Amino acid sequence: MKKYPLIAKPPFPWQALFSLLMFFFMYLPILVLGFYSFNKSRYSATWEGFTLAWYEKLFTDARIILALQNSLVVGVCAVAISAVLGTLMAVGLARYRFPGKTLYQGVAYLPIIIPDIAIAVATLVFLAVVQVRLSLWTIVAAHIVFCLAYISVVVSTRLTDLDPHLEEAALDLGATPVQAFTKVLLPQLMPAIISGCLLAFVLSLDDFLIASFTAGSGANTLPMEIFSRIRTGVKPDINALSVLLMLVSGVVAFTAEYIRYQSTEKRRR
Repeated sequence: MKKYPLIAKPPFPWQALFSLLMFFFMYLPILVLGFYSFNKSRYSATWEGFTLAWYEKLFTDARIILALQNSLVVGVCAVAISAVLGTLMAVGLARYRFPGKTLYQGVAYLPIIIPDIAIAVATLVFLAVVQVRLSLWTIVAAHIVFCLAYISVVVSTRLTDLDPHLEEAALDLGATPVQAFTKVLLPQLMPAIISGCLLAFVLSLDDFLIASFTAGSGANTLPMEIFSRIRTGVKPDINALSVLLMLVSGVVAFTAEYIRYQSTEKRRR
């Protein structure tokens, strides 16, 4: 029997090389931005030395602080309302049957795939028709549209893994439907609700397009303030602000993933 020579395994797999190139391509601009946020020069093209002055300047800039407050108000209010409505929507779609359920399910998740510009224009037209004055709260109303869909999707994913017989057992033991929901189902859904809220909060904090269409006068959010400043060129203080936003987003994303991981591990035990 003829023996074929063994093919030597490459010391460095091409898949690992490809992954490294992709990570390099994705994160190089972020590394450059972070590097120039410590630049003494007011212009990003030339390096004049290391400084933390741009980070210190951010905390004394009244416009940045006000824009951050507006973004936090919008994000917290939109996520809080969406958490309640999204959870009820996910439970209703998973536990109950009614005519047109499939169609309603598809329509409920449409904001995830609809372009932001379409949501922004549709919301602006709707607010004009009902003659609602644009303000910070119209941004909140617009953000609820997509936050609701994201939280509902995350909660629905968790619901598919739960045992429905636990609620039935609680009802058989004398619990009311409200008690079965609050004492049996809701604690099991809580990790998914928190993960969905954190994801929706990051998306709300990052949104520029929808907020710019639905904001009233003096209701600038942080992305809108950044956009208004970079029209005359990217300054190091904007680089520093972008770095801080990415760090906050990373911490929130890590927390959401950690909660999801802990929930999965607890369920496996």
